[in-house]
Amino acid sequence: MATKRKTPAKKAPARKAHGGKAPGKRAPARKSSAGGRPAFKAGGSKGKKKQALERKLPRKYGPRRKLPRSIGREAAPPVVRPDASLPDPGRDTALAVAAAGLEKKAEDLLIFDVRGLSSYADYLVLMTADSDRQAGAIADHVDQQLKAAGHGKIAVEGYETGNWIIVDYGDVVTHVMGRETRTFYDLEGLWADAPRVEIKG
Repeated sequence: MATKRKTPAKKAPARKAHGGKAPGKRAPARKSSAGGRPAFKAGGSKGKKKQALERKLPRKYGPRRKLPRSIGREAAPPVVRPDASLPDPGRDTALAVAAAGLEKKAEDLLIFDVRGLSSYADYLVLMTADSDRQAGAIADHVDQQLKAAGHGKIAVEGYETGNWIIVDYGDVVTHVMGRETRTFYDLEGLWADAPRVEIKG
């Protein structure tokens, strides 16, 4: 009578050291939460300067953002300019703002007629101050003069930094900017299509 041979039991494979991985090999590095992309660092003094100015940029009335390409390909609607024969209280307010700024030695004064081009104002007044302290003094004097004439401000921004103070009078928005900030953001270039109002005096 033939005897059955016993097959040897299979041994379980021995666990490797280092958490089941071969020694000498490191686990792949985890990707960052941003999809593995390294954080962008602006190099040089120019990048730091730009970041510093962007932190001080007022939120609401800053430069207009670029439109998406799909919108840029569409036909732009015609610009409808208001009738010049109609009364225009916003123009008088803008001229009063400019006069008050000149009294405090504001420089490079410009008034842009943005009726039909902007949804939040009829006129933009730009002026330059040599320092943050002068910018605050100009903004305060403009506010005092306009308040005495019966024009109350709706909103104000930028007093914390002083390099870009914005005073909103509804139909007129005033920008009191430091020289460096005004050159960097170039609001004149952004509103190059808007007519300019002559300032007398």
